[in-house]
Amino acid sequence: MYSSRTNPVKGDALTSSTRPNRVPAVLVLADGRVFRGYSFGAARTTFGEAVFTTAMTGYQETMTDPSYHRQIVVATAPQIGNTGWNDEDSESYDERIWVAGLVIRDLAHRVSNWRAQRTLTAEMEAQDVVGIQGVDTRALVRHLRDHGAMGAGIFIGDQATAPVEKLVAEVAAQPSMAGADLSAEVSTDVVYEVPAQGEQKYTIVAYDLGIKSATPNNFAKRGIRSIVVPANTPFEELAQYHPDGVFFSNGPGDPATADKMVEVARKVIEAKIPLFGICFGNQILGRALGLGTFKLKFGHRGINVPVINKVTGKIDITSQNHGFALETPAGESFETDFGPARVTHVCLNDQTVEGVALDNGMAFSVQYHPESAAGPHDASPLFDQFIALMDESAK
Repeated sequence: MYSSRTNPVKGDALTSSTRPNRVPAVLVLADGRVFRGYSFGAARTTFGEAVFTTAMTGYQETMTDPSYHRQIVVATAPQIGNTGWNDEDSESYDERIWVAGLVIRDLAHRVSNWRAQRTLTAEMEAQDVVGIQGVDTRALVRHLRDHGAMGAGIFIGDQATAPVEKLVAEVAAQPSMAGADLSAEVSTDVVYEVPAQGEQKYTIVAYDLGIKSATPNNFAKRGIRSIVVPANTPFEELAQYHPDGVFFSNGPGDPATADKMVEVARKVIEAKIPLFGICFGNQILGRALGLGTFKLKFGHRGINVPVINKVTGKIDITSQNHGFALETPAGESFETDFGPARVTHVCLNDQTVEGVALDNGMAFSVQYHPESAAGPHDASPLFDQFIALMDESAK
């Protein structure tokens, strides 16, 4: 475990500690732009890709989402930390914080949520996660929108006063997110089970490419037993679990590197096993159907992204976290090795592909997060759609 479970506490545990004289910190971007502030959390240097999230709430779920591995997250919400930290809302199965760093405007020094058990600062210190507060996040987010997500570093104390040219060189030396194969780094090392709640209807194999704990919990509430397996588990090993369906989770990194998972997807389709994917899983299914992928300028990250279902015409407000997308085919319908398929969902902000499906219904995916942790519940019926697909397959 990365964070110790505690009983609810009062007093000092719900008030953020502050270092004497406010230790200076600096965020340095790869293009030389510098944003100064003060340190909170761990007092060390960190590197990652600077990205921003437009979510107004849910920072605990964001920080513990494995899809944010190797990313320094900028919060557009002006105050962070006011809801503290609890033992229920973390999305990584081991409660680990995955963000490489956190950049905020204003740190709440007193927690005001009844569910809080400790402060954000205390959890970040316990997990050795770096933060910088007091940053002009409006200017920073505008810069990232204009120039795109890019490499960054947070430097603390004496390091923060080093020549900017030296710090920029250190930032530029880190590996790019393009071409990064990261799903295996965040995936489970062992197979584990999340049992169904109540009567069990089906068993699915869920590929952990960076899975959020809310996802198998959503299946469990619907009577589905999930066998969670590591990324790149060969298709041939699935037979021992007798799955009624296969699920591909969200996850970090460049989908162009996920050749092994693309091959698994193709074999699942060939075996006529119902397949459902979200986020990274959408990109894997898209690649299995012959589509390419590309890196977005600044990505989609937040819980307020509008997506239209091209089949029904319904618009959902969705939770998203991704920096890559599927290339748009020539038409909404396109041919694949497995028969005709179509683009089923499109982002209304930039018209990028947000969902694909085989016309025969045996495989479908979306680019967003129907488990809504954090986020709206508009897309939760997708879990029921997957169950309906398994119902039909069982006949």
